[in-house]
Amino acid sequence: MANASQDLDVFVRDALVRGLPRGEIEQALVTAGWPQEQARAALSVYADQAFPVPVPRPRAYLSAREAFLYLTLFVTLYLFAYHLGSLLFDLLNLRLPDPADNEYRAAQLPDSIRFSTAALIISFPVFLFLANLVAREQRSHPAKRLSVVRRWLTYLTLFVAACVLLGDMIALVDGLLSGEASLRFLLKVAVVLAIAGSVLGYYLWDLRRDEADA
Repeated sequence: MANASQDLDVFVRDALVRGLPRGEIEQALVTAGWPQEQARAALSVYADQAFPVPVPRPRAYLSAREAFLYLTLFVTLYLFAYHLGSLLFDLLNLRLPDPADNEYRAAQLPDSIRFSTAALIISFPVFLFLANLVAREQRSHPAKRLSVVRRWLTYLTLFVAACVLLGDMIALVDGLLSGEASLRFLLKVAVVLAIAGSVLGYYLWDLRRDEADA
């Protein structure tokens, strides 16, 4: 597989050196049996600009500092999203109490609300600070968007958000079919949908922006 990738890269580079149009190079590769996505990826290695020889684009890289920034950024995002949902759930439980809840669970609400509030007070400013720091660095050095850690954590976040949304929809349908879809239940479903949907939508947009800039 490594040799095949090297052959593809050599072919693309030689074709670009000869001045062949990118569309013709891609078509030749597809006709020869290469997947279109792989052909485009090989072409995207080189910048589309007028120069006597092909100019390589920056490659994805791994940096300890980048790993620290992105790990901390995404951990604070998870903390913020979880405790925001927990706080809203507790407020709904307080506002719309369920007669089936026992006294012990009701007595735990103030402690749970206090802890979630404390977590939000800490995690949200840290998340905003790191997000702003990363955004500034990416504007100054666009190649930083190629960070391997960033892409892996982004896709992991998309996976988690998608799983949460699937679980939320399953719970909603189950509640409707069982006839137990109370107002409190529906509002909790809406909270999960809003939080997970926002995370999923933002990072999908962020990945599409990467593809558009490639």
